[in-house]
Amino acid sequence: MRDVQDDNDVYLSGLLFYDLVFTGLPKPPTPGEELWTGGMASGPGGIANFAVALARLGTRPVLAAAFGDDAHGTLCWDFLENEGVDLTCSRRFADWATPVTVALSYDDDRALITHGTPPPALHTKALHTTAPATSASIVHLDPVADISVADLPGLVFADVGWDPTQQWRPELLHQLEHCHAFMPNEVEAMAYTRTDTPQNALKKLADIVPIAVVTRGARGALAVDNVTGEHAEVDGINVDCIDSTGAGDVFGAAFVHATLNGMPLQERLTFANRAAALSVQRPGGATAAPTSDELS
Repeated sequence: MRDVQDDNDVYLSGLLFYDLVFTGLPKPPTPGEELWTGGMASGPGGIANFAVALARLGTRPVLAAAFGDDAHGTLCWDFLENEGVDLTCSRRFADWATPVTVALSYDDDRALITHGTPPPALHTKALHTTAPATSASIVHLDPVADISVADLPGLVFADVGWDPTQQWRPELLHQLEHCHAFMPNEVEAMAYTRTDTPQNALKKLADIVPIAVVTRGARGALAVDNVTGEHAEVDGINVDCIDSTGAGDVFGAAFVHATLNGMPLQERLTFANRAAALSVQRPGGATAAPTSDELS
């Protein structure tokens, strides 16, 4: 395997999952019922959605993640290598199973069921690797445990996932001290800021980080860039939504790509919105990420 190269653009750190996605469900299953559906996808998920989306857009990612030394971990590892994701900062762990998430898509949304245990290591120091010099970093903040992002290279773009405790601790926002941007969805943004609208959540987040973005799914996105003084908003794009799994991650990856390419804020939001709209028209997260040719 090749060494980490200086030409990597974005360093990524976070939880990786093996995703199994079922689409086309007429409704959620009920106890004792078996539903058949004609749509399915499988592949790496979690932080891997960002990595694959970046690679397909032509931005070179290096990923630091824990993989189980099992069949699911091997499938994820091979998929990511084939996509051109640098895995020299990642590690495989024996006697630990790669977490598996089943996504059930229906009514333009999805429900997730995950099986797994916390990884033996998650971030660079625990993985016993050194983050390479990159233009930017993407990190999934942990809603339960504080994560130090001060040592991450370049501009740090943070995201956060569902809080299984549903406490939505405002202390998580303290982790944004060293971040350049924060890109939660509207549910997460309102929950962590204790506000009642995405607009009010954006205002609070804009007081904490230089760039605040609130994604709204089919309703588009809002953003403030305190570095340039720009405010921007985009409406959702009317498409046939097959599966929304990983769409927020694809949006985030496209936003980072557009930022590194010097686009104005409105263009960044538009570009990321189009990427997410393309991804929801096919099943899966990483597997549905669009290429630069598709977005051109």
